[in-house]
Amino acid sequence: LAGRDCMGCAKTGSGKTAAFVLPVLQVLSEDPYGIFCLVLTPTRELAYQIAEQFRVLGKPLGLKDCVVVGGLDMVAQALELSRKPHVVIATPGRLADHLRSSNTFSLKKLKFLVLDEADRLLEQGCADFTADLEVILEAVPARRQTLLFSATLTDTLNELKSLAANRPFFWEAVSEVRTVDELDQRYLLVPEAVKDAYLVHLIQTFQDEHKDWSIIIFTKTCKDCQVLNMMLRKYNFPSIALHSMMKQRQRFAALAKFKSSIFKILIATDVAARGLDIPTVQVVINHNTPGLPKIYIHRVGRTARAGRKGIAITLVTQYDIHLVHAIEEEIKLKLQEFSVEEQLVLDILTQVNVTRRECEIKLEGMDFDEKKEINKRKQMILEGKDPDLEAKRKAELAKIKKKNKQCREKVQQTLQKKKQLQLKRKLQKKMERRSKLHATQEK
Repeated sequence: LAGRDCMGCAKTGSGKTAAFVLPVLQVLSEDPYGIFCLVLTPTRELAYQIAEQFRVLGKPLGLKDCVVVGGLDMVAQALELSRKPHVVIATPGRLADHLRSSNTFSLKKLKFLVLDEADRLLEQGCADFTADLEVILEAVPARRQTLLFSATLTDTLNELKSLAANRPFFWEAVSEVRTVDELDQRYLLVPEAVKDAYLVHLIQTFQDEHKDWSIIIFTKTCKDCQVLNMMLRKYNFPSIALHSMMKQRQRFAALAKFKSSIFKILIATDVAARGLDIPTVQVVINHNTPGLPKIYIHRVGRTARAGRKGIAITLVTQYDIHLVHAIEEEIKLKLQEFSVEEQLVLDILTQVNVTRRECEIKLEGMDFDEKKEINKRKQMILEGKDPDLEAKRKAELAKIKKKNKQCREKVQQTLQKKKQLQLKRKLQKKMERRSKLHATQEK
């Protein structure tokens, strides 16, 4: 409220959204005007959730908000932006597209720029937001308040400090453990081949003991997510999938059905790992051990929120033990083992493996991988690239790499032959010397 830039880092479920929504609404109520605040967030689902918070808390002010995310009609979004809403909640990619393609709205009078899950927005990896953020930062005024929030800020702290230039105020919730106290964190050591049988057994156990509990299962890939959903449906579990290969309307529908407890089990990739607040979630199961401790913190943070209790179970295979050690080091807590009767799992093992294989074959028949390729082509066209030309380039590059590899191998072979010849000659010379010595000694 004093006008300083802020950076807040606190545990999952501690109320970071309200920490920026309420002050923004207070300042807005004093002098309301259009496009007053811009909130950037890494996932579409989180953007809608933040918009809901603004709607609920800003209802007495008659707040107008606009959500700008990918996967939905761009023209309708452009019309909404031209009506100058008070608050714009967006994912960087789609907002940058609007800024590049139209001039029907301006961000030049903006008072607040909020980066929620700031570390994810600023990290450079597989989904890199850098280019889009540059476009957005050029469009917003230099005189503004920048607010950065996340549950894990450590790695990108220096980068964030350089962004927040106006006497920044840093606040971090200092605690011994990086996760909340109400969360019961367990691991289950399972061989890779029987992982699915353990998962089915765990779900069955929780469903039998607690009818009203909701469960989120996190998987590594979209394909895994889809296969597991099909598999659990075959066992009559009320499950639904959420991943980036789904159409945006399907994604919102899936999340709405899970939130309203129509489906008790949500199988999701990391698109659901950040920020989502669903009070009924009592259990989080990591079907794969996250490669980064940061991802683990966000995933398990979907339960035990706002003082409630929850349990998180990570299925650890023989290849993941080093990842668990890294997680324990980061969260400063030892995970406890979760006990399971092995015989009960072995009883369903064959049946589960057969069902999984059936689902995989069915999915192959549905051209799931083909859809992924089509999405890649669409993305390339949007970026102004020719997919066929890119494919040719890739093929050419592969040929060149192959030739280079063959050349290197040939060079190494010739070097090896040369070395062997030199060794042979040395040995021959040694033998000749020895025979000469023997001859002189005999004389």
